[in-house]
This record gives sequence, structure tokens and C-alpha cells, in this order.
Amino acid sequence: MKFVPTLMAASLVVAFAGSAQAAVSPAEAAQLGASLTQVGAEKAASADGSIPAYEGGLTTAPAGFKPGDSIRPDPFAGEQPLLVIDGKNVAQYQEQLTATSVELAKRYPSFRIDVYPTHRTVAMPQAVLDNSVKNATGAKSLNGGLAIDNVLPGVPFPIPQSGAEAMWNHLLRYQGVTINSKYDSWNVDAAGVATLATTGMAFINYPIYENLSQPIDSTGVYYQMKLYYTGPARRAGEAIMLKDAANAVEQPRRAWQYLPGQRRVKLAPSLAYDTPNPGTAGAGTYDDVFVFNGALDRYDWKLVGKRELIVPYNTYKLTYAADPKPVMTPNHLSPDFVRWEKHRVWVVEGTLKAGARHVYAKRRFYLDEDSWVALASDQYDARGELFRGSFAFLSQSYDKQVPDSTPFMVYDLVGNSYNINGIVGPYGGIRYIEPLTKAQWSAESLAGAGIR
Repeated sequence: MKFVPTLMAASLVVAFAGSAQAAVSPAEAAQLGASLTQVGAEKAASADGSIPAYEGGLTTAPAGFKPGDSIRPDPFAGEQPLLVIDGKNVAQYQEQLTATSVELAKRYPSFRIDVYPTHRTVAMPQAVLDNSVKNATGAKSLNGGLAIDNVLPGVPFPIPQSGAEAMWNHLLRYQGVTINSKYDSWNVDAAGVATLATTGMAFINYPIYENLSQPIDSTGVYYQMKLYYTGPARRAGEAIMLKDAANAVEQPRRAWQYLPGQRRVKLAPSLAYDTPNPGTAGAGTYDDVFVFNGALDRYDWKLVGKRELIVPYNTYKLTYAADPKPVMTPNHLSPDFVRWEKHRVWVVEGTLKAGARHVYAKRRFYLDEDSWVALASDQYDARGELFRGSFAFLSQSYDKQVPDSTPFMVYDLVGNSYNINGIVGPYGGIRYIEPLTKAQWSAESLAGAGIR
């Protein structure tokens, strides 16, 4: 497996747990906005030109988009694949694919990867970009990289010096302030039968982006999510809420659950780490959501390097599919709905700490250089065997300057099943709303909306 050296040596590590990681020097930070974008991506095209130079992203809506609509037409709908990869030729391209992609191609003759022209569509508000530059010299990582402090709303570490810092860039990625979508989650079992797992209403909020001039400190909440389940009938009326803080060691995830049969809200500390996510029928864990979420403390994180990788990207056809049923074919998603492109990604490897517990002994994440979204991952069991693999489906909300990765999925390569979450097309797409009130983020608010 070939890697491109990082701009900062990947061997730099955090010195001692509890100490603050030094910021990069002003000279190093001067690359941002010059040879690098303000969030740390390489501006230049790849050597062979297959990845174009970054020119500001996609900020103009295509013809057919109605201002104010939350269904976004595909600006690249007329393009044709440059390359098709399947089981017959996957060995030729395996250096440009995740281990999960290679395994799916080898295992299923019906699986294929349609590789389209690469478009670097990610764009963010100027204030977020400016803050990212300031963070390069001002943001701090604490407790051996497990916590952050003095981070302005933006990418915390645009020139990361450790694997943990790169993962924080994913955790604090800009996805707007508050996202509201009705969605479906579907499971496809080993027999190829698709089953609706949940229909729900989601509210996802990044409090750090509510005030773009206010830095977050180690006591602040950077992410909160509230879900109300409306179907199927066995789950209707349930609700959960999660809150993640910038120092998970001192302030672990807070979670609450409302079950209509009990008619009360209760603390749910198990909604984290490798607790099986019931909505995936055993195919994924709670920290598989959005490819990765939650605390970093159970793994040692290594910044492996950069790699040119073929990944799902600009997946408007999948994200906004009006009918989910054709998407979910036996064994894998329908190739007709997944657009793949070559992009540069940061590779971060997490190795389970001695004495820590998790079903994944090793995890490898692939973070998009333009957005810091975790586009894919490979998960390995204690024997070193490939166990599961995840993908997120990125599309730019060109009317809002927001890179979105609402749909995500996990393949269970042992159970021969998969789950896809965030199917929003049948329900009007992805909406960006004003932040909810403090009362609406209280635990008590779950009971009022969860009664059926």
C-alpha cells in the first residue's frame, strides 16, 4: 500500500497525556491560503491531472434548482464514467481503493465502481475558512489528543500533527449549524431482503458554529443530535438525544432515551462506542454513525499519510433518490446510484489500546482533504481480519455553502449484510434551520414529542 508523505511528518506525536500539543509555527501556517487551501487541502492538481486544482468549490446552483428547495439536482447528471472497476480488473486498481471496496468487488460479480470525472465541489463560508487559518496557530489538543481547547468555529487543525488531530477535524467538520431531515434507515440481510429499520425525524446541531467569533473550550458541547422515531410501528414514539463535549475524558457523552412503554426519559450511557446499534440489525455500532463519531479514548491514533483514493463523491443521485427501493440490491447498494471519484484523503489508523474494549481491534479512516469528512473506513477484528467497512456519501449543498454527508452506510462482511442510514429523498431532502432553543435540547423535551 503506497502513501504520499504528509506535509507534517506523521511521526510527530503528542508528548504527554494531559499536556497541550503545540500549535504549528507561523511559517508553517503561512501555507494556508497559498499552496494549501484555508482548511489544509493541497490546492494543486495531482501529478497526472486526474484530481484537478481547487478553485473554490461549487457555489452556483445548476439549472432546475428552485431557490429555497431542499432537494438539490445533480449538477453532473450528464456525465459518463471514465472507468468501470469490478471483480475482473479490481487487482489493477486496488492501491486506489479501500480494503472494503476491493473485497466487495472480489466477492460479488454484480458489484462495480463507476469512476467519474473528479470535481472538487466543497465550499464553506468565508468566516469558517478564516477561523481555520487562525486555529492552525491557536487551537490546542489536550490529554494526549483526547480533548481540544481554544478552537474557533472551523477546522481545528488544518495542518494536523497527529492522528487524533485529524480525527478532531472530522468530528468538528462544518456541516452547517442545524440540520433537520426526515429519513429512513434500511437493512439488507444475507438473503438480500431489504427491511425498513426506522423512519425518524432528525435534528443535528453543531453548537460551535452558532457564534462564529466564539471559540470553544474544553468544557463546551460541540455536537448534539435528537431523533424522534415515527416508524415502523414497533419503534414509533421512541426518541433519543446525544451530546458530545470537547473533553470526553472529563465529560463523557451524555445520552437520554424515551421509550413510550415506560413513559419516561432515562439516561442511556450505553449509546456510545461499540454498543450495537439496534437500527442496523447488528451490522454496526453507535460509533459507526457518520463513519465515526464519539470519543477517541479507546484507540491510539496514527496519522499514516495521504493517499489518492477512489471514493463515493458528489452522490446527488443517491442522496436525493425519491424511491429507496431500487437503491438497495442484494449484497450491496445498486451501482447505478453510486458515483465514485478520485480524491486525496488523509489516512488515519486507530489501534485499540491495551486493556480497552471494542469489537474493532483496528480501524482505518479516510478523511477527505477538502471537507475533512470521513468518506470511508475499514474495520478489523482481533484476528486482523477485515470485519466491516463504512462509506459516507458526500454532496455539496451549493445553495448553502455546506458539504453534506447525511447518507452513510456500513457493510458487515462477516454477516453478509448492510445498513444504509439517512435516506432523505422521499421526505423532501436536507434542510438547514435556525438553531433550536435551549429548552428544546433538554432531556424533558424528549417525552413531549415521543408520546404516541
